[in-house]
Amino acid sequence: MAGANHLVRFENVGLRYGDEPEVLRDITFHLGPGSYHFLTGSSGAGKTSLLRLMYLAHRPSRGLVSVLDRDVAMMPRDELPGLRRRIGVIFQNFRLLDHLSAVDNVALPLRIAGGPKDVIREQAAELLTWVGLGDLLDAPPRTLSDGEKQRVAIARAVINRPSLLLADEPTGSVDHNQGSRILRLFEELNKIGTTVVLATHDRTIVERHAHPVLHLERGTLSVHRNAGAAKGGT
Repeated sequence: MAGANHLVRFENVGLRYGDEPEVLRDITFHLGPGSYHFLTGSSGAGKTSLLRLMYLAHRPSRGLVSVLDRDVAMMPRDELPGLRRRIGVIFQNFRLLDHLSAVDNVALPLRIAGGPKDVIREQAAELLTWVGLGDLLDAPPRTLSDGEKQRVAIARAVINRPSLLLADEPTGSVDHNQGSRILRLFEELNKIGTTVVLATHDRTIVERHAHPVLHLERGTLSVHRNAGAAKGGT
């Protein structure tokens, strides 16, 4: 199937590290523009490896990976940074730059893309305020709690309204109220066209929403519908 309606396309993908056995085997799925999927599976099932393929940190050992209508295996390396700028990624280990303040970490994607500094800072400050960190704009990452770092990382990932948002356990370091607020932000981004893939161990999140589920088990993938909203979720 050709990719006009597929923002992400995997066909018979395998991934191995060095000479080790494959960590992902025969992965096939398609994500349409503006779709929203949960990614589930036990620890070691391959969720992080699958996300790494989607945000172009790895190339597959075999099979086709197409992201944003580009065949990853055929792309020249000097074109990867431009494509990555259209992908927002929320890492479990935050990956904030210690020498930048919270607001400058959030503003970084827009500064790389270019634009007026005062406008960029204003947008970054508004987003930090929305995630409850309006009083910590100039705080360095070393002074923040894990939950605060997570919210800075989330704000950085979504500030440029990416075409594709990949979130690896985005609510794992925040309380229930902040987690609900973050999920509402993802829903709003999805409504304006961002494709979202949210990896989570939290079954209550999955059960509250009706988004389809990509489930990994021992390196193989199954895709199934989710009746969460029908059970009273939002």
